[in-house]
Amino acid sequence: MHIFNKFSEIKSFLQGKGTAIALGTFDGVHVGHQSIISQAMALARENGLVGVVFTFSNHPLSVVAPERVPEQIGDNISKAAFMAELGVDVLLNVTFSEKLSKQSPEEFLTTLCQSCNPKFLVTGPNFTFGKKGKGNSRMLGRVAGDYGFVAEVGKAVQIDGRMVSSTQIRALIETGDLDKANEYLGRPFSFGGRVIHGDHRGRTIGFPTANLAIPSQRAMLPNGAYGVYVLLAGEKFSGIANIGNNPTFDGCDRRLEVHILDFKGDLYDKPLTVQFVKKLRDEKKFSGVEALVKQLRQDEEAARQILV
Repeated sequence: MHIFNKFSEIKSFLQGKGTAIALGTFDGVHVGHQSIISQAMALARENGLVGVVFTFSNHPLSVVAPERVPEQIGDNISKAAFMAELGVDVLLNVTFSEKLSKQSPEEFLTTLCQSCNPKFLVTGPNFTFGKKGKGNSRMLGRVAGDYGFVAEVGKAVQIDGRMVSSTQIRALIETGDLDKANEYLGRPFSFGGRVIHGDHRGRTIGFPTANLAIPSQRAMLPNGAYGVYVLLAGEKFSGIANIGNNPTFDGCDRRLEVHILDFKGDLYDKPLTVQFVKKLRDEKKFSGVEALVKQLRQDEEAARQILV
């Protein structure tokens, strides 16, 4: 999968080739988003086009109404990893800027058509675009012929009689209902980031960890230990992860620590994605290193049974 951040980059790459584009913010890439993306990719395959997902690297509200920005379910690293799994050819991950926020719907469509040559645009039923969100799926249907594309609206996906939404999933993550959150996401809840330096204590006790900072505007599960998969450089590993403040060793800023099973190597500054499969236990403060190591061995055994 190719990733571009500017309209000029994808225009140069496509060199006039036609595209089928899924348009949306796609925070978390839940089952509703996956339906829209899969529809666009199917149209691309059926018509010999390039399958593109157009989205933003930052939430549009971070520009137009920062005080209303919700906690983000996804991030650019985990989003890209999952888009690749969905068979997307090109991810156009543009920064939403003040300039973009002032574009009329017509100006946005002109820019999109000049750079991406879309033959199909697929959106969700609640999709809006352009200045003050004046453009929507109905408008796309009216003007599609003028711009040379076909507009399609993906169907909303329902679970338990309710339309799946990012708002619901944020609430499930916050309360720690991982099973239900994963059902709504259609995959494990994921967290991506670049590995930072930690205390280097894990390697001295036989459990080296990759440490990831947790941004304040990021939706995250409650503190505790989890069985996880780790996506690294195109490979998938099993692991155990801990969310918390490391109370056994006088605490620290809340972070995510991941021990990748049966892995050796330096991970510092490398991007990886953690997929949360099952909670193993709550966060604990242990009496000392021996008690901690004993628990970590139990966590590893539990994870190996879960992650088959």
